Order: sequence, then C-alpha cells, then structure tokens
Amino acid sequence: MSRAKLLGVPSRSPAPAHLTRLEIRNLATIATLALELRGGFSVFTGETGAGKSIIVDALGLLLGSRSNTDLIRSGADDLLVTGFWGEDVVSRKLTHQGRSSARVDGEVVALRELAEVSQTRLTIHWQHSAQSLLSAGNQRALLDTLLLDELGHYHAAYRAWQNAAGHFERLQASERERARQLDLLRFQTQELSEAGLKEAEEEPLRAELVRLSNFESIAAGASEALELLSDGEISAAGLVSQALRSLNAPARYDEASAQLQAELASALESVQAVVSELRSVAEDRAPDTEALAQLESRLSLIGKLQAKYGPSSQDVLNFQAEAERELAALESDEQSAGTLEAEVRALRQIAEQAGLRLRTVRQKAAAPLSEQLLNVIRQLGMPHARLEFELRPLAVPGPHGSDDVSIRFSANPGESLGELADTASGGELSRVMLAISTVLGASTPSVVFDEVDAGIGGSAARAVADQLSHLASARQVLVVTHLAQIAARADWHFKVEKDIEAGRTISRVRLLSGEERLEEIARMLSGASSEAALSHARELLAGSERVPEPKKRGAKALS
Repeated sequence: MSRAKLLGVPSRSPAPAHLTRLEIRNLATIATLALELRGGFSVFTGETGAGKSIIVDALGLLLGSRSNTDLIRSGADDLLVTGFWGEDVVSRKLTHQGRSSARVDGEVVALRELAEVSQTRLTIHWQHSAQSLLSAGNQRALLDTLLLDELGHYHAAYRAWQNAAGHFERLQASERERARQLDLLRFQTQELSEAGLKEAEEEPLRAELVRLSNFESIAAGASEALELLSDGEISAAGLVSQALRSLNAPARYDEASAQLQAELASALESVQAVVSELRSVAEDRAPDTEALAQLESRLSLIGKLQAKYGPSSQDVLNFQAEAERELAALESDEQSAGTLEAEVRALRQIAEQAGLRLRTVRQKAAAPLSEQLLNVIRQLGMPHARLEFELRPLAVPGPHGSDDVSIRFSANPGESLGELADTASGGELSRVMLAISTVLGASTPSVVFDEVDAGIGGSAARAVADQLSHLASARQVLVVTHLAQIAARADWHFKVEKDIEAGRTISRVRLLSGEERLEEIARMLSGASSEAALSHARELLAGSERVPEPKKRGAKALS
C-alpha cells in the first residue's frame, strides 16, 4: 500500500490486491531472484535443504520481523528484499553491521511503518504459528472477532471504571504524603509567582550589569572621542567646517562642487549629533549604584531559581506551570474525594453489566462458530474431532470481559475435551489453524503457509489441499509444502533448487509446467521419477482443477 493511500490520497490506478513480484538479493543461499507471482494457489516445493523457507523468511522481513545478520549471504555486505503490489513497492535492507532500513514507494520510513503497510496485505502462518493457538488470549480473540461492537462497548465501560478507580486509589494515598506535597507545591508556586520571572530575562540584565560596571571606562572613551571630534584644537568638526567654507566659491560655479558641499554639510550635522550624544555620556561620570545593586540582586535571584528548578529561565517557567497544574489537581482532589468513591462504584456496576451483555453475545456466537470450525476440521482427516468454546466467569471483570474464554478440543473418539495444549498434536494444531483461516477468513489479500501440512498424509493431506484451494478462491495463497497431494492442487507450482557454482551454493526458483511438474510431483511421492510414481502423479494432476499452464516461466534466478 502506497504512502498516498495511507494518507487517504487516491493513487493514479488501484494496485493489485495480491503480491505480484518478489525480488531478493543476498538472502542465505539466494544470490539474486526475481519472482513473478499470480493470484490463486501457489506452492513451493523442493528437496529438503533446498531453501524453500527462504521465500517465507524474505516475506517475513517485509512484515517487520526481527532482523538477523546470519541471513545475509556469505561474502555479501547486505541483503535486500523488495515486494511489489503493482506500482506499490516496499523494501527492507539489512547490513552486516546490523542496520536495517525500510522504504515504501522509494521513501525511507520507520520499520514500524513498513510493517503497518505490509500487514494490511500479507499474513504468514509460520511453522510455529499454530503454537499461538495455545494462548488463551488468542483463543478468546478468535471468538471476539465476531463481536467487535459489543466488545467496544465493554472496553469503553471498563476503561472509564479503571480510570476512576485509579484516580480514587491515588486519593487514598497517605494523608501525610498528600499534605507534604501540597505544602511543597504551595511554597514553590508562591516563590516563583513572587519572583515574576520572564522568559529569556537574564541576557539583557547581564548586558546592563556589564555597562554599569564599566561606567567610568565608557565615560573616558566618550571624552577622548569628543576631543577628536569637537573639543580639541584640531577636531573633525572644525576641519569639516573649514572644508565647507573652502567650497563656497566653487559651489557657485560648479554643480559637482555644490553637491559635494551639501554632502559635507550633512556629514557635519551627523558629527555634531554624535558629539551631542557623546557629551551626555562623557559628562555623566557617576554610576547609578542603586540600579547596579538592583541588577545584581535580580540576577542572583534568577541564578538561585535556576539552581533549584532548571538550568534556564524557560525550564524554571515550565516547572512553575507544571507545579501550578499539580497544585490545582491536588486541591481539586481534596474537594472531590467524597464524591469519587460513589462514582467508582457506579462505574463498576456499568462495567459489570457490559460484561454480562458481552457474555451473552459470546455464548450465542460460540456454538455456531464451533460448528463451522468442526465441519472443516472433520474434513481435514479428524472425523471424530470435537471442539467448543468454554466461558468461565471471573470474580472481577478484566480488560477483556467478565469471563476467561478458551477452546476445548478432542481429536479422538472416547476422549474427553481438554485444553488444546494437552489434547492436540502439532499436526492437529496446524489443521485447526487452517480451519480457522478458512472459516474466519484471512485478514489480508495474501496468505502464506509454511509447512502447514507437517505431520499429515493420505486422506488428511487431500483434505488440507481442498481447504487451501478453497481459501485460494478468494485470496492469494502461497504454500511451502512437501506433500504431493497439496502440490497437485495448486494453480502455480514453483520449485526451489540448490546448485553449486564456482564452489558456492546457490538456490533458484522456477515455475514448473508440463513434464517438469509431473516429475516433481512424482519425486515428492516416491523420491524418484519411477513409472509408478509418474502414473500416480498423473492421477493426482488429472483429479485437480487448475488454471491453464503458463507459456512463460514467471521466475528467473539471476547470477
């Protein structure tokens, strides 16, 4: 998403919703890669260790994931990942020194802003993402995605109660401490008010102090200047006057001489004006001792205030304003303490009532959501699975309501429902995560699954492939997989390969078509392209509805 869109300014043309191109430079075993991507369902396959997850790592950097200099290709100074949504471009650069820089549409931005932009377009379910389901908070959040209005009402009521309760608790602090604080603030504000300090006051005061302290020197200099300009036997004023008289005759006959005489007359007037000012300075040889004392006293007071309240006059004035605010608040607290306790009780009742309404809405939403999730989970190779949301009332309303919310789950018949952490294996968690993405819908146009098929096979693998294909009907789905059943359902099949060139390991990504794709799926089935494996691969491909094979390869590795 462009910065123009972030600011609400329409771009010249709308960007594609999905990621259209990914460029990688010096990331792990990838030297350079330009990968063209399409909508629908794309898979990335390859031998173990070929670097399939590097693609996911690159996308993770665009989402603002923590940088690691170990990702930089050996011998390179930096790595660069760039993602394109049509004309909208985001990029992330990482150097060996650990410095990370981000750009949105060519403009340098904070990493936080890069993440905000990318997270509106892209979601990654990492290999460990399913573990997030084990968090009670995340389980509650799944249910609450359907209840945003009621949840907002509760949050507003809870915040109002907590703000009032916190205020009341502060009022209930030690009376002695509050009285001490009041005495201190009253003394400070009175002292500063009486001082009447003004912003940047000390500089002109210091300048006047310097002038008065050097009064005699100033007068002596003025007298010497008078001697030269006017009072001496030979003076500037006398010489200019003589020059004026010398031009009397020429000025009658010559325009230039007349102009020069006029300029000399003006100069004489200026000298005489200066002489008048100098005479006033030279004749006043007695400094104003009272004014000098007042200046010294004022500067001494300012110095003491700055030593107590801040290094500059502005700091002292800021302190005074803050102290006056705190004093007003404490004095107001003394007056309002009696009514605040009743207000806290009333706001708690409002929060409790909002919590009860939220509980009712959660209970109504929990059963149909559980049923929807179960319908998908049972299709994913767990026909006997059971799942429900459990609400346990809290003694005191909390930040998220009056209940703890958790998912209770069982994958096998005869087993009682239990916490996900206790009852679900890693593969089962991955399938529950996939069901959630399918039912609730991913929040972004592009969704990436990294090894979501871990620990499954057979009919469960086909069911997972069906769900991924279904999800891809509404958004771009990118999957790193090792299962042929999933790869065969994809619209676009990319293969990650590792080669050795000039003694260096290089990973490449190619878009497969025709026989190449058939052979790759056969390899995934049996580890080799035997006739039996090829036959099985043909059956898988024949049973999958896919878009037509592309005529051109959509990715190229650059060396």
